[in-house]
Amino acid sequence: MTFQNTREFAQQLDAQDGLRAYRDQFIFPQHNGKNVVYFTGNSLGLQPKSASKFVQDVMNDWANLAVEGHFYAEKPWWDYHERFANPLSKIVGALPSEVTVMNTLTINLHLLMVSFYRPEGKRYKIICEEKAFPSDQYMFQSQVRVHGYDPKDAIVEVKRREGEHNIRHEDIIAKIKEVGDELALVLWGGVNYYTGQVFDLKAITEAGHAVGAYVGFDLAHAAGNIKLNLHDWDVDFAAWCSYKYMNSGPGNASGCFVHEKHHHTNLPRFAGWWGHNKERRFKMEPDFDPVHGANGWQVSNLPILSLAPYLASVELFDEVGMDRLIEKRNQLTAYLEFVLHDIDSQLDGADFEVITPQNQDERACQLSVYLHGQGRNLFDYLMQNGVITDWREPNVIRLAPAPFYCSYEDMYEFGQILKQGITELKK
Repeated sequence: MTFQNTREFAQQLDAQDGLRAYRDQFIFPQHNGKNVVYFTGNSLGLQPKSASKFVQDVMNDWANLAVEGHFYAEKPWWDYHERFANPLSKIVGALPSEVTVMNTLTINLHLLMVSFYRPEGKRYKIICEEKAFPSDQYMFQSQVRVHGYDPKDAIVEVKRREGEHNIRHEDIIAKIKEVGDELALVLWGGVNYYTGQVFDLKAITEAGHAVGAYVGFDLAHAAGNIKLNLHDWDVDFAAWCSYKYMNSGPGNASGCFVHEKHHHTNLPRFAGWWGHNKERRFKMEPDFDPVHGANGWQVSNLPILSLAPYLASVELFDEVGMDRLIEKRNQLTAYLEFVLHDIDSQLDGADFEVITPQNQDERACQLSVYLHGQGRNLFDYLMQNGVITDWREPNVIRLAPAPFYCSYEDMYEFGQILKQGITELKK
C-alpha cells in the first residue's frame, strides 16, 4: 500500500479497519475535551469499559454472599482463574493445562526459576540479553547468589555490536553454543523493552535445548502483542504481566506457562495450598499433592478483585483473536513509521532515528525513536499537547500504537504535533 500523510487518507484507513469498533470499548484520558493520542500501551493499557462491571460483580457477590461467594457467586471465586485457561492458551500458543494466572511477573519468574534454574557441577550459567529490563537483571543476580555463585561469572549477557542498536540473532545462537555444557538456563525477553526488537524464540529454544539447558522467556512486552506458539516451540516455561498490551489494570496479575512435558516430573517448586490437589484442598492434608498442569505452580489463593478486569480484557482478546490484532498492528505500525519519516523529511536535517528493526519479523507494536538534537523538552511538549508517550534515557521516546484502540488518524495527528513541537523548540 502506498501511504499518504494526510488526515483524509488516515480517515480512509480507519473506515476500512475491521477492528475500529473496539476503540469505543476503551476509556481514553482527555486533553482539551478530546481523546489523547495514547502510545503507552506497552507500559499500561487503557481500561476496557467492561472492566468496571466485572469488578462490581465481584463487589456485589462479596456484599450479598460474603464467604459463600467462593462457591455460589455467578463466577465462583474458587475456580475463577480457570476461566483464563482457554483464552490465554490461544494468546500464547499453549494447551489450556499449560497456562495459569497468579502473583505478579517478577515473583512468578523467581518461582519458576526454583524449578528451572538447577545449577550443578560446571553447568551453572544463565544467558540473558544485554539491557534486559532491570527487574530481570536484579532477579538473575539474586538467584545466582542464592546458589553461591558470583553474578559476574554466572550471568552471561549477549551484547549488541559496537555502533548497533539491536542484538544480532546469530550472536545469540553463537553465545549459547559457546557457553555450551556450562549453560544451565537461557532466560530471555520476548521483545526488548527499550528498542522493541522481537526475538526468534523458537530458534533460541532449539539452541538452548541442543546444549542441554532449560529455556524460558519473560513475555512482558510480547503477550498480547506478538504471535506466540510456546507449546509447539517446546519452550520450558514463560511468564508475562497483564497490564501492558493485555489491559488488565496497573500492577495486575501475571500469567505463567509451563510446558506439559514438565507436568509429571518431580521438578522442585515452592508449594502453597492453591497448588494442591483441588479436590482435596480443604482436607488440610500435610503432604503436598500438586494439581496437574501449570496450576500446580500456584501458591496462594487468587486476588479475585485483580483478576476481574483481566478477565474482562481477555474476553475481548478471545472475541478478536491474535491474528486479526497482528494484521492491524503491522499496518498501523508501518503507517506510523511512514509518518515519522515523512515529518523528518520536511524538517531541516535528521531530527530523529527509528532504532527498532525495520524487518517486520523483528518488530511488533513498538517503535523506539532516538532524538537527534532534541531532548526531553520535546517529550514534554508532546505530553503537554495530548500525546501520551514514554521517555527513556538518554534520548529515546517509545511509541506503541496498540491495535485494539489506536487509530490511523491518531498516527497522523501525532505527526502534526511532533512537527509543530520540533519547529517551535528550534526557534
